[in-house]
Order: sequence, then structure tokens, then C-alpha cells
Amino acid sequence: MSNDNDHDNDNDNDNDNDNEFGRTGAGKRLLQPQGWMAPRGYANGVAAAGTQVFVAGQIGWNGQCQFESDDFVDQCRQALTNIKAVLAEAGAEPRHIVRMTWYLLDKREYVARGREVGQAYREVLGSEYGIAMTAVQVAGLIEDRAKVEIEVTAVVPARD
Repeated sequence: MSNDNDHDNDNDNDNDNDNEFGRTGAGKRLLQPQGWMAPRGYANGVAAAGTQVFVAGQIGWNGQCQFESDDFVDQCRQALTNIKAVLAEAGAEPRHIVRMTWYLLDKREYVARGREVGQAYREVLGSEYGIAMTAVQVAGLIEDRAKVEIEVTAVVPARD
């Protein structure tokens, strides 16, 4: 999902450990097949056990279902903020996210503004990139003003 203009993949969480199965932390294990080039800004796969939290697709409007901006990056930031708020309702945090899907109206804008999107991502969710991510361009979203919709799955480990 990422490219050189996208967010950096530092994955430097204090509770991360390297082991024979890949990087681990926050109750999840990153799946990196031996000999594969490491992805930038996402994980090829994630294994986790615990309470599953499913966050519906969030768009760039606020909690009152009002758009404050038509700018792509602003809408990304708001959608990520909405995700963080829904996660909190389940006692989950960004570090518990295991899957994220981005639905984009314009993949070229996503690529062209990747650094800005990455900055917004880090501001809201921190530097957690141990997430199986997918980004797809779609013909349209249900809300006409929406430029992006993001859905996530998180897993909160029992011991966390």
C-alpha cells in the first residue's frame, strides 16, 4: 500500500521484539515470509489473539456528521481521528490495530500527498505500522463529499 513518498515504517515500539516469527508487540505478531523484502509503512500480515474490535468505515466528517473540509489530507486526518475515538470505546488503542483498509476516490492524490498523509497518520495514530494495510481506488463513496473511507480491525490481547 505504501511507496517511497508514503509514511516511514519505523515500527520502533518499546514492547516490540524480533523473533523467529517476525516482529511482535501489543499482542500481535507480524508475518514476514523469509527472504521477502520488508514492506514500508505496513505489514504483509498480522496474527493476533484477544478481543476483536471491528470499526466500520470512517470518513472525513466529524462526530456530528458534518464535513469541516474538502481537502483530502484533512479528511484523512479526521477519518483517523474518528477511528481512534471508536477504538477507545472498546478500550482499544492504535497499537491494537491489525488490519486497515483505505478506500480512495483518487489514488494519484494519495500517492502525490503521501508525505502529508503519513504526517497526519503519525499525528493521530502514532508510529504503529505493524498493520496489514490495503488501499484501493473506488468509483465513489456513499457520502458525496467524502474523498476517503478507512476501516480497521483491532485485537486487544487479554493480558493488555
